[in-house]
Amino acid sequence: MNELRLSRATHDRSAHLRLDPKALDAAWSDPRARVLLVRDSASLLLADGSDLVYLTPRQVGDVAPEDRLFLGFDEAGVPHFAVDRELVATGEEQRVTHLREISSRLSAGASGLFVHAVGLANWHARHQFCPNCGARTESTAAGHVRRCPECEAQQFPRSDPAVIMLVVDEDDRALLGRAPVWPEGRFSTLAGFVEPGESLEQAVRREVLEEVGVVVDEVRYQASQPWPFPSSLMLGFHARASSTEITIDPEEIAEARWLTRGELLDAGRRGEILMPGSISIARWLIERWYGEPLPKSNSWGGSRT
Repeated sequence: MNELRLSRATHDRSAHLRLDPKALDAAWSDPRARVLLVRDSASLLLADGSDLVYLTPRQVGDVAPEDRLFLGFDEAGVPHFAVDRELVATGEEQRVTHLREISSRLSAGASGLFVHAVGLANWHARHQFCPNCGARTESTAAGHVRRCPECEAQQFPRSDPAVIMLVVDEDDRALLGRAPVWPEGRFSTLAGFVEPGESLEQAVRREVLEEVGVVVDEVRYQASQPWPFPSSLMLGFHARASSTEITIDPEEIAEARWLTRGELLDAGRRGEILMPGSISIARWLIERWYGEPLPKSNSWGGSRT
């Protein structure tokens, strides 16, 4: 089965160096050091699509220490940083790419660095002020903490937990749904954010009941994947339904269907149903139930024919 594309990080984050200015300066000054420029979950890509564009600190120019997002060291011991900056391709050999577009083609190491970089950059962009007193916060700990100079409160990079579940019934049919804002034919597993004071299992049962009126009893954890759009952590589950009657919440779901494996394959061949793309944990959950990878053309970015 395909691996989870955004859960393949191989770099050493070296968190023990984040409060060591001398070590961070040495890493930035290392002639091997590489920097990713990121902005809004995008970065620079080589025109042939083979890899991300890694710049040297000299190429990036002057960057204040607090704006250097230290990612860690790759498997060869090369230090990596990220800088949040306007993205401009400097020649025909470069273009701007979004994480959703390219992550399925990146190596595990590059994918992990990209996810780490855009996750930090997105967090900084959205947490400029202290939630405690309203003062402007400052970046510290190599980009992994924001500190308030007024009340000294500290804020840490956040990930919003979201459950995503493949629900099956006693006949092993899968329950898939389409959100109202999605185009006709675009289906996926059900999902939703975890509420305060709620366990993951409770969140799975609540979301399924709220969205489609189906009661779930057994809930089994499968895997997790970062989803920095801008700051979610997707927690994947396999759930067993004890009821099958569908009553949709039209605010959340436009259409929901129980499907056998054969029905899903046939609907995909006819172009009636398109599955999530290859980087999503939803696709991974569906293919684990299906038993093998679905045709690549059957995806949100694929052909309807």
